[in-house]
Amino acid sequence: MKRIHALPPQLVNQIAAGEVVERPASVVKELVENALDAGATQVSIDIEKGGVGLIRISDNGGGIHHDDLSLSLSRHATSKIQSLTDLEKVMSLGFRGEALPSISSVSRLLLRSRTKADDTGWQVQGDGTEIETEATPVAHPVGTTVEVRDLFYNTPARRKFLKQDKTEFAHIDTVVRRVALSRFSVGFQLTHNSKVVFQSAPADSVELQQQRVAKVCGEAMVESAIRVEQKTDALSLSGWASLPTFSRSQGDMQYFYVSGRMIRDKLITHAVKLAYKDVLFGGRFPAYVLFLTIDPSEVDVNAHPTKQEVRFRESRGVHDFVYGCVKQAIANVRPEHSSGTVQMALAEAPQSQLDMAMPEPNEAQRSYSSAATPSYRVRSASAPAYSAGAGYTQASVSDQVSQYASLQNPDGGDDIGVESDTTGMPALGYAIAQLHGIYILSQSEAGLVLVDMHAAHERVTYEKLKTAVSQSRVISQPLLLPIQVTVSHAEAEIFEEHKAVLEQFGLLAMRHGEVLSIREIPALLSHTDGEQLLRDILSDLLEYGQSDRLEAMQNHLLATMACHGSVRANRQLTLPEMNALLRDMENTERSGQCNHGRPTWTVLDMKQLDQLFMRGQ
Repeated sequence: MKRIHALPPQLVNQIAAGEVVERPASVVKELVENALDAGATQVSIDIEKGGVGLIRISDNGGGIHHDDLSLSLSRHATSKIQSLTDLEKVMSLGFRGEALPSISSVSRLLLRSRTKADDTGWQVQGDGTEIETEATPVAHPVGTTVEVRDLFYNTPARRKFLKQDKTEFAHIDTVVRRVALSRFSVGFQLTHNSKVVFQSAPADSVELQQQRVAKVCGEAMVESAIRVEQKTDALSLSGWASLPTFSRSQGDMQYFYVSGRMIRDKLITHAVKLAYKDVLFGGRFPAYVLFLTIDPSEVDVNAHPTKQEVRFRESRGVHDFVYGCVKQAIANVRPEHSSGTVQMALAEAPQSQLDMAMPEPNEAQRSYSSAATPSYRVRSASAPAYSAGAGYTQASVSDQVSQYASLQNPDGGDDIGVESDTTGMPALGYAIAQLHGIYILSQSEAGLVLVDMHAAHERVTYEKLKTAVSQSRVISQPLLLPIQVTVSHAEAEIFEEHKAVLEQFGLLAMRHGEVLSIREIPALLSHTDGEQLLRDILSDLLEYGQSDRLEAMQNHLLATMACHGSVRANRQLTLPEMNALLRDMENTERSGQCNHGRPTWTVLDMKQLDQLFMRGQ
């Protein structure tokens, strides 16, 4: 065993650089965050050869005092914290004072800066040695410019692990776009080999902010997103979350920020994923850009060397808040009548200000709402009355059908005359026919609404079943012989903590040391493996502080019941039954998707129909 000895300062810096500087993208992240902390409103990032040749970050921030330039390249030197108390409420993005010395230890670094109080700029440089250089005057505007050349030139072992220039720049591009979403008030420009790749001016309005989101996530995401806005005394969540109809095969379009800091946190990811259950296909991922504002003293941003993971003091409360906000936003998306268009809009919810920007009616829609067009007559297939048990009887929908009565054939036949005056129509309009026993065709103010009747009825029935179960006590099934489950001490403790909650869901167990004895399970899950169910729940509780397995399994069973209890293809519905289903859809949460994530309805507006038939061309 060799003797203990102190490492040379240069080697210490290079080891520290391994935590901060993984690849060129890491350098860009650290330097751009420094620019934002300096109060910059414009940041320019110039890259050459994927960042290995050159990384130049220029900003118009407050600059660095010329006496502090040399000190800025020293380890553990920072202007952002002064005491341990400051670490308990960190407001800045970078604060350790390790970025610049770590970067300079593995590259040739040139730092230029000027403050408003100085008549000229000053510069200092580092090249991986411990030789300190004095600051020298240089022409420079107010702000800071950092040039990093020949990254890892003195650590070839690190350099050989870098990918091709194109790949490394792709990582830089991702980092810049993520940071750009965190500061709408700052303008960004990214160039690679003198070619502008990304550019965005400061965004002061919601419309401009949406444009920046579209540059990062694409127009399709913004067009399919709902605005989230929720606030309490301690927490605030805002941003955009995609409708379930817009999903991804991977979680590559999930941007979450805590007080302006971009993070990837499994607690937050779990909360959002939970909010999208029942409305997404299995294996699909939602897209979102969300901003959480929290008291700095309630979050520890010093939990990870790259500061991409954080710890919340009240993690359960944050999880439930994010979950509740996103879930409410999705649940309140309803079809709504507005300005002659069928749109997905948000119903009013207590303590929420959720809204979604929708386009103004186009010229074609305006012209069709006022032009006198002939009425259409559609032959409706005769059909037996629908089952009274499903609730779609003439008596139960008399209010909804009263406006429709004036459109029926006065002679009492099966022909239906749909008049041109559509003023006051419900969002999904009124049914005019059924297509192949599968789709409901409805005329609305916007145009033609197509409804998958099985998928729509499945969602309506499923939500009614969930409501019925939630409003009554869950029935439990006593076991003839208790199931003995041996668990760890941590699992036993977490069970004891959540025992009362599990009993509310019908799972009753008793603890005997580190053995749990299951006495009752939910009656709906009587054929479930009780031991495996309990182990899965305890695993979730240890990982996330809560478990939704009981609710998820119950909902899965209810979804199966709803699927089998919904109208099937080729089942002929009468017009009152079809209209009753449309009205129920308008009043049902998450009615835009069935339980499996498939859309339940779509609309072809008059402009689209005109294009199909080349009218006006």
